[in-house]
Amino acid sequence: MGRIRNYFLTGLIVTGPIAVTIWLIWSFVSWVDSFITPLIPPAYRPETYLPWPIPGTGLVIAVVGLTLLGFLTANLVGRSLVELGEGLLNRMPIVRPIYKTMKQIFETLFSKSGSSFRKVALVEFPAPGMWSLVFISTPPGGDVADKLPVKDGDYVSVFLACTPNPTTGFFFFVQRKELIELDISVENAMTLLISAGMVQPGADKDAQKKLASMAATARAAQGAKPEAVA
Repeated sequence: MGRIRNYFLTGLIVTGPIAVTIWLIWSFVSWVDSFITPLIPPAYRPETYLPWPIPGTGLVIAVVGLTLLGFLTANLVGRSLVELGEGLLNRMPIVRPIYKTMKQIFETLFSKSGSSFRKVALVEFPAPGMWSLVFISTPPGGDVADKLPVKDGDYVSVFLACTPNPTTGFFFFVQRKELIELDISVENAMTLLISAGMVQPGADKDAQKKLASMAATARAAQGAKPEAVA
């Protein structure tokens, strides 16, 4: 029964991540298809001519459409149309602040030169002797930078994500000298938060070292058996 349990857990460990990854990809593709497919005329849908629908058609069309939109926006005519559309949105009292905020967020996230969430650090929070992971964002600007106490260091914006849901958390300004920057990627830090510390950065390397050590021990034991029999 112990061996059967170990075999079951091994199979679960092997297939679990694959199953969850496939499910997430399938959910995302289905979600995009649910928005894009109804916009396509029935005459241009593959399922009109095939006995079964092809998943991902809406996703492919969305990617192609966004790429073409980016290509058209890069030229003079496209920029003129974008400026015209932004001018109309800026004249709408309720829509204007929402659009400006979303535009700044997207430009910051997808800008090649942006510095948001490029580094991970530790900050002493919520009490002395307790340390939390934070993601370093851009320095404060404008009136916020003018009203912050100068003291003897510059300030940075940081986001402290909650676990296991990193989409919520705390945003605050802190002096750079109060942070301890870490040499880990944002992806590894997110994995650490979502897993609530169960998956530590560098754990894969440690596991590989342990497996290599176990394999070397097994080979050494196999090599010693003939000598013991002799």
